[in-house]
Amino acid sequence: MTEGRARSAGPAAAGGVGDWEHFAHGADIGVRGRGATAAQAFEQAALALTAVVTDPSRVRAVVAVPICCRAPDLELLLYEWLNSLVFHMATQRVLFAEFDVRITGGELEAQARGEPVDVARHAPAVEVKGATLTELAVRQDEDGRWRAQCVLDV
Repeated sequence: MTEGRARSAGPAAAGGVGDWEHFAHGADIGVRGRGATAAQAFEQAALALTAVVTDPSRVRAVVAVPICCRAPDLELLLYEWLNSLVFHMATQRVLFAEFDVRITGGELEAQARGEPVDVARHAPAVEVKGATLTELAVRQDEDGRWRAQCVLDV
């Protein structure tokens, strides 16, 4: 398992309460984000998504993309969120490294910040095809921290 700490300048990094990791799942790869709030866990899961492709510390936050998603529950909202990021990464050829997520009811509003892919500098490892429903979970753990996870199709 590869683990990493958030490197963004967001509240999770500043407060030291957010983190992300990858977990093995056959030919695919799982991403898991943790944070003090569900929104921070979503931010960290998004950072883990970027880390599947490249080292997030190599990605500069020079362009901002607004993203809005709706779903009937937090798990499907995570699925929609990650797939929205994958869509923007593929269609705009951009990588993201900073995220500002707000969740109200079944709606997510976010700013994802990053830059166009620079193959020489980013050295993309794989292409993420999308988030799946496999091992999809968003829940508050016994310690009060939130966990958001799913398996990515790569």
